[in-house]
Amino acid sequence: MLVFGSSAAVLVVEIVALRLLAPYLGLTLETSTLVIGIALTAIALGSWLGGRVADLVSPTRLLGPALGISGAVVALTPAVLRTTAEGVRPLLLLIAALTILVPGALLSAVTPIATKLRLTSLAETGTVVGRLSGVGTVGAIFGTVFTGFVLLSRLPVSTILIGLGALLLVGSALVEWRTRGWSGTPALALVVVAGGVGTTVAPGACDTETRYHCARVVADPDRDSGRVLVLDGIRHSYVDVEDPTFLEFTYVRAVAAVVDSAFAEGEPLAAHHLGGGGLTLPRYLAATRPGTRSLVSEIDDGVVRIDREQFGLRPKSGVEVRAEDGRLGLRRLDTGSRDLVVGDAFGGVSVPWHLTTAEAMTDVRRVLDEDGLYVANLIDHGDLAFARAEAATLRATFAHVALLGEPADIGLAPAGGSRGGNLVVVASDRRVDLRAVQKALDARDTGWRIATGDDLTSWIGDAPLLTDDYAPVDQLLQPYG
Repeated sequence: MLVFGSSAAVLVVEIVALRLLAPYLGLTLETSTLVIGIALTAIALGSWLGGRVADLVSPTRLLGPALGISGAVVALTPAVLRTTAEGVRPLLLLIAALTILVPGALLSAVTPIATKLRLTSLAETGTVVGRLSGVGTVGAIFGTVFTGFVLLSRLPVSTILIGLGALLLVGSALVEWRTRGWSGTPALALVVVAGGVGTTVAPGACDTETRYHCARVVADPDRDSGRVLVLDGIRHSYVDVEDPTFLEFTYVRAVAAVVDSAFAEGEPLAAHHLGGGGLTLPRYLAATRPGTRSLVSEIDDGVVRIDREQFGLRPKSGVEVRAEDGRLGLRRLDTGSRDLVVGDAFGGVSVPWHLTTAEAMTDVRRVLDEDGLYVANLIDHGDLAFARAEAATLRATFAHVALLGEPADIGLAPAGGSRGGNLVVVASDRRVDLRAVQKALDARDTGWRIATGDDLTSWIGDAPLLTDDYAPVDQLLQPYG
């Protein structure tokens, strides 16, 4: 039971740490690699040191403290990480590493310690080691599956870690009682309680912890009906709950300008949206083009609940939201069934790479009718390597592609002025009246320009095509600052 439980706990800590760090580091390949690497280091270090110490000290003296200290560190992790992230950001990676490494190593030490306790003769070494290794692996599998499919869908990460800390403390107390009495347990109990209290008062960016995001809804002090949906610390959507035609974000006004220019005024559309957020564009289309049917693929059902409970999404609004992966949602659509596909699933510090590839764009092209339009929001910084690669990928898929953005960002202003941020790319197999689009951009006071033809070719340069087999999106993206 100790081997099974401690192995499961290591994986719970690893998976939950990814969620805890996402608001500050993004849910990127680098973040995942870092956490997995630290967890594997902890397992290796704990297994090695645990076996070595078990040969020097009575194993019965080691199990209780290993579980108890692990419980204390795990319970304190939310408070420590959030306080560090808000106050001393340069130390965030170091603190994050320690909060994974310390409990991971101590819990991984349980297996060699328990092995030493179970061995009574050399004749049964293989049986004991093999059995406990297998039990530990099954525990790790259970911890992974139970966390991913049950815990994270029902509980905030803070609650998971404090609860796990409490369980480890209980295990420590039981082991101490069986072997040496209750010495040391009360002090550890106080540490875990302090961790729980600290978590409740530590600075945190969440009103709601969904499956994928730390979410907040912030009221606009300058507009009574304005609300901002903040996901993982990034202003993701602006929604005017009383006036869906009010568009605050510049890139949203740019998308609206494209749609209004490309289709007849008031014409109802069949639209599909990859990513929902606050559903700003679907609401706008429903208000300005009565009869429009918008189907939204939003992977986070917690965000969908926010749309319904705080942004007033109604069943008969012309907007249907499915809690599903956008790539899978595309596959379910009939060929030629959409006038418009809007891609807005990208976050500020992470991008779902499988929605950027040539194969994904081919599926977008499949569901569009012959006059259909794909409009996507791209977020990038620095030298805009990801945005260039995505534009190159779209040019390999569609007959006509145009890029909208700040003049400096799209190569229409002197070099060195690029700031990065939002860009909008437009792709279609029919020509779009770009003069009309530019006029609409000016009317909406965006300050944006359009790059196409040779200007776009020069801007893309030698950027690579993104495919399902090769899409280093996280490496191409540039961080803030």
